[in-house]
Amino acid sequence: MNKSLKPHLNPGKYVFVLTDNIYGINEEDILCSFKEDGKYSLILKKEFANKYGMSYDFIAAWISLELYSSLDSVGLTSIFSKALSANNISCNVIAGYNHDHIFVNYKDKDLAFDILNKLKF
Repeated sequence: MNKSLKPHLNPGKYVFVLTDNIYGINEEDILCSFKEDGKYSLILKKEFANKYGMSYDFIAAWISLELYSSLDSVGLTSIFSKALSANNISCNVIAGYNHDHIFVNYKDKDLAFDILNKLKF
């Protein structure tokens, strides 16, 4: 099998923030949320985090893998994380119902996108 990951580079800059509550944050402004240890980890566009006065340390690019993968598939994350790691690129992975989404340092977005475009499995 010679499948491609079919990466798509989404426009914009994205940040991860941590907050005690999400009251007062427009739900449409939240790309992703995860509740852990009583706090909310959110992924927002950078301009939304700035609008709400939220601090962040990491500015990311969002790459969607448009390859349909099931939630119980094995090895897909390993394939792309090894390729990115070999080029000293960190990745933060979010699994959606149909697709995986990778957040990489914004400065590495073009190289990461090229690497992912070349991957076949």
